[in-house]
Amino acid sequence: MSEVDSPGAGSARLDTSVAHNARVWNYWIGGKDHYEVDQRVGDHIAGMFPVIRAVARADREFLGRAVRFLAAERGIRQFLDIGTGLPTADNTHEIAQRIAPESRIVYVDNDPIVLVHARSLLTSSPEGVTDYVDADAHDPDGIMRRAAETLDLSRPVAVLMLGILNFVLDTDEARDIVRRLMAGVPAGSHLVLTHPTYDRDVGGEGNVAAMEFWNAHATPPITARGRAEIAGFLEGLDLVEPGLVPCSQWRAEPASAAPVPQFGAVAVKP
Repeated sequence: MSEVDSPGAGSARLDTSVAHNARVWNYWIGGKDHYEVDQRVGDHIAGMFPVIRAVARADREFLGRAVRFLAAERGIRQFLDIGTGLPTADNTHEIAQRIAPESRIVYVDNDPIVLVHARSLLTSSPEGVTDYVDADAHDPDGIMRRAAETLDLSRPVAVLMLGILNFVLDTDEARDIVRRLMAGVPAGSHLVLTHPTYDRDVGGEGNVAAMEFWNAHATPPITARGRAEIAGFLEGLDLVEPGLVPCSQWRAEPASAAPVPQFGAVAVKP
């Protein structure tokens, strides 16, 4: 990769001297859109916490199962994917439009390297729409205003927040973000989320040291949370079976898939 200008406001240049989550995650799932510093930090964390590569894969596979479920079984035709990260195989629009070509998808991210790759996301079936919004998850009202340019917010929307709330360090603020996003969509809309945990029963104790290293050597800062805190993001919504579980086990085949220290859930707004 070569260093390039972001097409965002001010044409801020990519900072290739510090590892960044979108690029490290891309490295862990086998992508090619990362720099040496991302690989170095990613390898160090994987050495401390070897399950992290399995977490990255499980999170991606959960996305596929959740979108297929929503499109095929719940009839959802609108998806708001917040913090989409770098494009890879089977992005949200590809999965949804494979089932329902008329699906409309809005991707949201504010990372310069993701903006550089936005054109890879801005493809769609002729019947549907795919759009990209440059916005920060800390600004849910702004996200909804921009999303309304593409999505019909009087009809159900699936709001996807995979591995995003862990970058909102204040739990009350994270809950408020979710509340404001879900307040902007009608009944029958769904929230899809994943979040890392330090809970020992799913192998999360290693997240503590790994995240301490991350916060000292990479950006943005991250936090894990316990099951009860993560469940708090789903208050007021009805959980879809099997509820809040390790994302590797959510409607997975085989059902005996090993747990990972990353919870996943799908919930519907009543």
